[in-house]
Amino acid sequence: MQEKAEKYLIPISTKITNNVFLKSIREGLSLLTPLIMILSLFILIGNFPIPGWSSFWTSVFGDELTEIIASTFVGVFNFIGLLVCIVIAHTYGNNRGLKGIIPSLVGLISFLILIPMTNRIGADVSTVYFGPNGIFVGLLVGVISVELYKFSFNKKWKIKLSESIPPAVGDSLTELLPFGFVVLIFAVIKIALGMTGIQSIHNLIFIMVQEPLKNLGDSLISVILYNFLASFLWVFGINGPTVTNSFWSPILFSLTQDNLSAFQIGDKIHHIYTQQFIDIFTTYGGGGSTLSLLLIVVLMCKSKQLKGLGKLALIPGIFGINEPVVFGIPVIFNLKIAIPFVTVPVVNTIISGIVFSMHWVPYPTGVMLPWTTPPLISGWLSTGSWLAAVLQLFELVVGMLIYYPFVKSLDKQYLLKENNLEVN
Repeated sequence: MQEKAEKYLIPISTKITNNVFLKSIREGLSLLTPLIMILSLFILIGNFPIPGWSSFWTSVFGDELTEIIASTFVGVFNFIGLLVCIVIAHTYGNNRGLKGIIPSLVGLISFLILIPMTNRIGADVSTVYFGPNGIFVGLLVGVISVELYKFSFNKKWKIKLSESIPPAVGDSLTELLPFGFVVLIFAVIKIALGMTGIQSIHNLIFIMVQEPLKNLGDSLISVILYNFLASFLWVFGINGPTVTNSFWSPILFSLTQDNLSAFQIGDKIHHIYTQQFIDIFTTYGGGGSTLSLLLIVVLMCKSKQLKGLGKLALIPGIFGINEPVVFGIPVIFNLKIAIPFVTVPVVNTIISGIVFSMHWVPYPTGVMLPWTTPPLISGWLSTGSWLAAVLQLFELVVGMLIYYPFVKSLDKQYLLKENNLEVN
């Protein structure tokens, strides 16, 4: 099994994780994660799931100041598509050998060129093109604009200057033609789309790319596949989420932002299968939902080695850190643990999917919590309902039941070794 994995799976996963396009998307969205997490926490504080919370702060600060504070954070998320374009252009440019601020500027200018005006010159521009609906546009423009710039720059198109012109001025003018080439291409795209009746790249991407991908990703089958592959690859020593996030990350990011935007304005939340669904309601303690495994080890195992590992790894596991389990038991190439390691997240996904689809628990709000937030607390905060914490507790117990026979078998194996050592 190990030889086949090294021969077939590892080379494929390496190609996927090292692909410059997919790598740049992962890195770019990860740059935005701290910003979104901090803003999400402020939004959560403003909408804390306690009766009378909002009215209390309104009575302290007044309606006007409370509204100003709330609109400040809402305003940032209204430009999330633009931010995606800037960070993707930055990471893609770096991965393509372009350093500094130039790639980000190229992406920013290209994105702004494509923004449709509501009327003629001087008209207001709707933020709808900058927000969640512009995420996929920002992602594609960030990559394409930098690629066009690099192509033009490599052609060494330069303006011939007199030797008397200072080098600093000459160096800045070196960027002129590549910039001009990118601006020209995107201006032509905007004009061409306007003439076809599509009106904007946003309409084209939204109809042909963003909506189909979101509909595909916002399904139980999609998330089951995500969690199965993420866990399955870990069994072979491959960081599964790194591979799966290469494909699912933009979709889940967009779905999450849709929910967060609705939550901010008190609108109906539409999506179940967001990044919060996966992180908070399917994998407890990290990949493989190993917190259930650790609870079995600590409560029921008799082997000194397993018991010691369980006590050492339990606290980190509660906070989502499961490397001590993955490499300590180990999970990798260990069939006795591999089966439940893959099965438990899938079972959790199915249970959570049914519960949310039946509206027994409110949908995740899109608020991005720190990944170390423990279960029960994370369920409550991510939905505003204590029922989500009950769901998490139920799934932890179900996970323990699935892990139990496999862990006990492993426990007997370790006990046999320890007894043999004592006899010898």
